[in-house]
Amino acid sequence: MIDWSPLWLSLRLAAFTMAILLLLGIPLAWWLAYNRARWKAAVEAVISLPMVLPPSVLGFYLLLAFSPARTFGKLLDQWFDLRLVFTFPGLVLASVIYSLPFMINPLLAGFRSLPPDLHEASRTLGKSDWTTLFRVLLPNMRASLITGAVLSFAHTIGEFGVVMMIGGGIPGQTRVASVAIYDEVQSTHYRLANRYALVLLALSFTILLLVYLINHRYNKPKSML
Repeated sequence: MIDWSPLWLSLRLAAFTMAILLLLGIPLAWWLAYNRARWKAAVEAVISLPMVLPPSVLGFYLLLAFSPARTFGKLLDQWFDLRLVFTFPGLVLASVIYSLPFMINPLLAGFRSLPPDLHEASRTLGKSDWTTLFRVLLPNMRASLITGAVLSFAHTIGEFGVVMMIGGGIPGQTRVASVAIYDEVQSTHYRLANRYALVLLALSFTILLLVYLINHRYNKPKSML
């Protein structure tokens, strides 16, 4: 009998991660798109690093950083009573770092695809930066916004290496669906592992189909009549 708690935990983790990434990603991508700082390329490289770095490497260094035996983890534990290793908040923070490029890159592409005079016209009319962002720019890049949100959600659901290193697979707390599949395979419960895998496969396909349908809708050429 399939235990649905790892799947619900994965969905909860993905929802929290996507919401945080939207709050962080929109202003960060906006800054990257319109700022002319010379060191901007270094910031983009750091953001995109999780896309090429093995998840186990990222998870290992996050585990060291969050450990109560280390300076950062000790400060969080002593000053804020917050422990990130083997806890759900730790999974959320690790997932935000790991899925950040999947939010930033679509948003950055969306900002850069907008006509340059759109931003300048809003500023000429006396609109503030925040008004320009939320009332002018974002409504004209809905497809990029939705793509970033959906891809970051889907990427979080499929995480394994990072969440395994940080969470450890504690049932009911950090044992997400990808870890549950690994555990069932290790226990030679292949039928149960297959059920988890099929659910994730169906969910991932649905999410990707949604992204392509949205992009097709917003990128469909408009009639000249």
